[in-house]
Amino acid sequence: MKVNLIRIGNSKGIRIPKPLIEQCGIGETVEITVRGNVLELSPARKPREGWEEAFKEMARRGDDVLLDGEEEASDWDKTEWRW
Repeated sequence: MKVNLIRIGNSKGIRIPKPLIEQCGIGETVEITVRGNVLELSPARKPREGWEEAFKEMARRGDDVLLDGEEEASDWDKTEWRW
């Protein structure tokens, strides 16, 4: 499908037909990515989308351990840090 660029202030834009918007599941916001000379539009992701699955995978692999657990305090921690 070809569409014409339209002037929007100092920029240019396009009108995306409603059926394409609905087919792609686009809401009020999109993410634009440039791949070579192609503009790619996709529905905007929600903050922290996919984190729950990522944390479950980390737990499954044992990558979710605390890094500050049983370690000895450094010299800086002992002399410079004020609690």
